[in-house]
Amino acid sequence: MDKLFLVFVSVVLLHPAGTRAQGGKVFDDLSVPSKIMNVDRKFSIYLPPDYETSHRSYPVLYLLHGGLDDQTGWVQFGEVTHIADQAIAGGKATPMIIVMPDGFTVHPGFFNYPSGNWNYEDFFFKELIPYIEQKYRAKTEKRFRAVAGLSMGGGGAFIYALHHPEMFSSSCPLSPDIGALTPEDARRMLLRNSPDVSDSAVKRFYERQSVIALVNNMPDSLKKVVRWYIAVGDKDGLSKGSALAHIAMQKRDIPHEFRVADGGHNWTFWRASLVSVLAFVSETFHQP
Repeated sequence: MDKLFLVFVSVVLLHPAGTRAQGGKVFDDLSVPSKIMNVDRKFSIYLPPDYETSHRSYPVLYLLHGGLDDQTGWVQFGEVTHIADQAIAGGKATPMIIVMPDGFTVHPGFFNYPSGNWNYEDFFFKELIPYIEQKYRAKTEKRFRAVAGLSMGGGGAFIYALHHPEMFSSSCPLSPDIGALTPEDARRMLLRNSPDVSDSAVKRFYERQSVIALVNNMPDSLKKVVRWYIAVGDKDGLSKGSALAHIAMQKRDIPHEFRVADGGHNWTFWRASLVSVLAFVSETFHQP
């Protein structure tokens, strides 16, 4: 038998791991105790390929799911592990931690309810982010923190960065549900749970939970502190809201990327969009 062939076989048998690229790891049934929610909150997390072998800290992308889903949505249907591994290996994205919290259990939504019985946004900023930054080797500066999401989670990514621009370098809403387009829309939304809604309550809700209202009321000093990437499919029923948000941001001279591509309100579009999201947030994550 050829000696060169025998040497090749020996190398493969003795070092099989060397023939395979190392991939990231996902843990999809983790939880964080919450005093605000009075219940443990689940989350999934993606750790990049070199997390276990390095000693450095990593930027973090908070990736929010859509309605009727949970923390496993981006893992099972969004193929986040494969897409992130490929983007990092190909140099399109910097190694990062990706946190995917469950925003559906008990009540749906990533926001505080007007009734006060579901304060998820408080939990997210006061408990989840501190927990992640304490337990994992996560960079804690604004520059190295981003948020993205689809549909309901796209609305969450929009609102979170509008409410807390000091927390995120980038926000990437995909097919976002941007909330009430007008005060009358806000009134109809509130009437679903309460037959007697005051004008002041409608005004507070609209100004706090409508992307359009928040954009229109944004101070000039905050127009450039968050980088925005908004994407929606041309066959998506929520495309109108995305277009109106884009127009409102144009009128206010708020820099942003707005992409309309062939697609609907589905995972095919969101998986393709995730590639662009990882590249976009990495532009800020990269060290100069």
